[in-house]
Amino acid sequence: MNWLNNYVRPKIRSLVGAKSDVPENLWLQCASCEQMLFHRDLEENLNVCSHCGHHMRLPARKRLEKLFDGGNFQEIELPENVIDPLKFRDRKRYSDRLKDSRSATGRTDAIIVAHGKVGGRKTVIAVFDFAFMGGSMGIAVGNGILAGAHLAVLQNAAFVTIPSSGGARMQEGILSLMQMPRTTIAVQQVKEAGLPYIVILADPTTGGVTASFAMLGDIAMSEPGSIIGFAGARVIEETIREKLPDGFQRSEYLLEHGMIDMVVKRHELKDTLARVIDLLMRKTPGAEIVPINTDTEEPTAAKAAEAAESGDNDADDGSKPASD
Repeated sequence: MNWLNNYVRPKIRSLVGAKSDVPENLWLQCASCEQMLFHRDLEENLNVCSHCGHHMRLPARKRLEKLFDGGNFQEIELPENVIDPLKFRDRKRYSDRLKDSRSATGRTDAIIVAHGKVGGRKTVIAVFDFAFMGGSMGIAVGNGILAGAHLAVLQNAAFVTIPSSGGARMQEGILSLMQMPRTTIAVQQVKEAGLPYIVILADPTTGGVTASFAMLGDIAMSEPGSIIGFAGARVIEETIREKLPDGFQRSEYLLEHGMIDMVVKRHELKDTLARVIDLLMRKTPGAEIVPINTDTEEPTAAKAAEAAESGDNDADDGSKPASD
């Protein structure tokens, strides 16, 4: 029987299981409605389910191509940082995890910073790549936010962040938590320069990212159905020992409770972002100001109020004649 196992069976497998030119995963299942979607149709629809409108995660570079005018942008080179500063190891060395993520994504870390124009306005965008260790925020991500904020100030441009993260990167310990105040200071520098800071909260945005720069935007947008919060829903339920309401931590729930400003569908995101940036960057009124000739025009509301008040005072002191 050894010759069957050692020779015949491998030979048959090599013939039957020969790789073809047909790519894998031609069909993907929607996590919401469970419909099967052809991969090309899904890509053309920006990873939005054509049956139920469920917004799936979108690769970081794809986001940049869809937001910048004509898909034209330039990535900036981020500063190098110390790799595995704590020599951390759990089930696997942190350095090995970094190597695996870099090999799988082709990125050095979980953030991309690029600049270009959105709606004709100079814009710097920092977008997270969730495929890189869950978009966790370590020293490199903190450096990326600082570099993006500094570039926005230099270029007198709007600064946009698109977080998609599980929170701080615990393999870097306290050094990852230090990125929370660092990124907060970077955002403050943009605001002190009089430039708009806009956040597009992608799915998911949680942990230390939510507790820092992600919730400091002048305008906070989100895509439909995105999970946004600090701790996970299960942790909260176990802590307070109560059932959470339906849709808790979803973007629509946060909009209803005043935590974000708008929920925008992915196909409308570019136009909405361009309009918001234009409004916030505009230094002059959008329409011509026509001066009023006070000699010919009717009194303004303020003058009418003053006249009414003086008339009441006259009536009080008896100087105003009584009506018949």
